[in-house]
Amino acid sequence: MIRPADHAEWRPDKMGKSTLYESPRLLVGLNAFEPGQAHALHAHADLDKVYQVVDGSGTFLLAGRELPMQAGDLLVAPAGVPHGVRNTGAGRLLVLAILAPAP
Repeated sequence: MIRPADHAEWRPDKMGKSTLYESPRLLVGLNAFEPGQAHALHAHADLDKVYQVVDGSGTFLLAGRELPMQAGDLLVAPAGVPHGVRNTGAGRLLVLAILAPAP
C-alpha cells in the first residue's frame, strides 16, 4: 500500500515531483505544489495522463480551458491534448499523475 502524502517532495522554487510506481506500461507520479506554483501547459504525443487531486485546490488547464479542482477530483488528458496544473489555492496542492504508457 502507498500513502501518496508520505512521498510528497515540497520545494520552495518549483513543483516537486516523485515517482510512486513505474513499469514499461505505467508511471504513477506525485506532483506537489506550494501556493502559486504551476506545471505549465504541455502535451504528450503518445501517452494519456490522469490527474487525481489528493489534497488542496487549484486549477486544471485543459485545451484552453481552466477548470477548478479540489481534493477528490479527477481529470483525463488524452494524448496530444495540452494540459497543466496551477495551485491557485491558499494552501498546498498534492496531485497524483498517472501516465500510460510510461514515458
